[in-house]
Amino acid sequence: MRLYHGTNQDIGTIDLLKGLNHKDFGKGFYLTPDKATAIRMAQKRSRLFGGAATLISYELDENVFHSDLNVKIFPKEACVEWFLFVDANRDKKNKKTIHNYDIVVGPIADDGVVLQLTNYHEGIYSPEQAAMLLQDKYLDQQYYFGTEQALRFLHKINVETL
Repeated sequence: MRLYHGTNQDIGTIDLLKGLNHKDFGKGFYLTPDKATAIRMAQKRSRLFGGAATLISYELDENVFHSDLNVKIFPKEACVEWFLFVDANRDKKNKKTIHNYDIVVGPIADDGVVLQLTNYHEGIYSPEQAAMLLQDKYLDQQYYFGTEQALRFLHKINVETL
């Protein structure tokens, strides 16, 4: 399976310690199967941090899904479990890792999701209501890699400056 990482420079070796805290699925390395989404991310990072918009392609060895790794796959559309998982990972008051998954696959929390997270925190919607409001919204997919063992199943195949 082909996955893409959009960034502002080539990455020689993936360093999980460089991942940002409080992302959708926690601190780790993120990719998407959608090339256009990765290109948008590369352009955004380049605008924000300088460097050249760069698209890195990886091949995911699908044997990972039959390995002894701890893999969590959410449905492609918003659900309550995913909504609360993203909320817990993005909670800046939470200083600890909230899960022990090597790989997590699921929707990307975009601005519409952030709005519903805010509505949930303000007591406007329950998690069930917020997830229901997101059901008809297409959310791009992401693959999170959180351990060195998971990274063994990723193989870099191409680097393209956009």
